[in-house]
Amino acid sequence: MYPFALERPRDLNAALALRAQAGRNDAPVEYIAGGTDMVQLLQENVRRPEKLVSLAGLLDDRIEVGPQGLRLGAAATMAEVAAHAEVVERFPIIAQALLNSASPQVRNQATMGGNLLQRTRCPYFRDVGYVSCNKRVPGSGCSAIGGENRWNAVLGTSENCIAVNPSDLAVALVALDAVVEVGGPGGDRSIPLADFHRLPGDTPHMETVLEAGEVITAITVPADAAGLRSHYLKVRDRASFEFAVVSAAVALDMDGSGIRRARIALGGVGTKPWRVPQVETAMAGASLEPARLRQAAALAAEGAQGQGHNDFKIELMQRAIVRAVEIAGART
Repeated sequence: MYPFALERPRDLNAALALRAQAGRNDAPVEYIAGGTDMVQLLQENVRRPEKLVSLAGLLDDRIEVGPQGLRLGAAATMAEVAAHAEVVERFPIIAQALLNSASPQVRNQATMGGNLLQRTRCPYFRDVGYVSCNKRVPGSGCSAIGGENRWNAVLGTSENCIAVNPSDLAVALVALDAVVEVGGPGGDRSIPLADFHRLPGDTPHMETVLEAGEVITAITVPADAAGLRSHYLKVRDRASFEFAVVSAAVALDMDGSGIRRARIALGGVGTKPWRVPQVETAMAGASLEPARLRQAAALAAEGAQGQGHNDFKIELMQRAIVRAVEIAGART
């Protein structure tokens, strides 16, 4: 671990004034909250910041459910949100995604804001023994392209990066049209979560739209997402403490046995949490008949590009959509 200075600001305004940057390997100053991902990156020398700015005790940790929907303070932990009775009742897909993430120990410490900012699990990013990784060392190349890429993305990739976004929670929240509340030196702003993460393009080291000094303060979910029939399906290599090979978050507005409206997002396949509006449109007015669902789910493959070892994900994500819709549609 490389040496760094640790700042403990007295309040959030003082922390913002230090203009740290989240989620960028070229940033000399970074924020740290729960630290479940950051500490590992520091230990493995993936991150070498000159300074860390602690947000401990400075962010809202409340969980509020009301007529306007759900508001999650950025410092609320994964465990607290997953166990919250009103979240479980009205927004069950969020609890499902959280309980399918990490381990109980990590969920007790990891925060909502930190979960959305966690870094990719691409082995070429995590292992500094590999020189070429544009996320870790901008301009160095991408070892995953032409390398062992079973874990990597098939959607939203570029010639510079095929690393997959690792968050289960973000996939569920994107399907629910969640919004990220952000605070910074220039004031507050609201960002749809679907627009929060960047595509890699030619700057894969820039993972979010956060500016220097900005932090996530809360996540909100609109009230119309409550009560939808939903399900989070996660396909993984082992039953626990494993990241998704493919995942599907589905929220359905049902009209009898038919689908009035569908909201669908995918994980494990995109460089960011991946909404599939073309599939949603095709499912509007559809029954739960498997052939019809399969026909609509096939549209998720538009633009998908396998890299060899991960070609199987293109078929698997279609099957995951169908199965998640079937499970969600059968709920009462």
